Amino acid sequence: MTPLYFEDLAPGQVHRSGELAVTAEAIKRFAAEYDPQPFHLDEARAAASFFGGLAASGWHTAALTMRLLVESGLPLAGGIIGAGMDELRWPRPLRPGDTIRLESEVLELRPSRSRPMQGLAKVRTTTLNQDGAPVQVLVANLVVMRREPGGA
Repeated sequence: MTPLYFEDLAPGQVHRSGELAVTAEAIKRFAAEYDPQPFHLDEARAAASFFGGLAASGWHTAALTMRLLVESGLPLAGGIIGAGMDELRWPRPLRPGDTIRLESEVLELRPSRSRPMQGLAKVRTTTLNQDGAPVQVLVANLVVMRREPGGA
């Protein structure tokens, strides 16, 4: 993937990632270390929970989203560098057997006044399951490198 600089981006651009399959074992492994709640760890207890079945932690969904962004989603020069987020939602659970992919839309661009070698891009990244239903929506402000200080 060719690295993208601030000058290569425009509002309305959409970048798509490859796919990633999610397994029950991966959900449980992540949960055991970072979010050890029963509905992330045990099918029987998850079935009786709010989720009605095993569900990935939202933080696991966020980590998988980051992996897809880095590996195939948004090839920003200098890497995916977050300056904060405006929104993070999990409209439905990520389940074992789901296959996810990303759509990242550039919403806004702002050149930095104090750092001429960078700008900020507001990007909405939607993590979609195999049915095209969103499992996560993230609106983040990303630091994006410029080719030249104060470039167009």
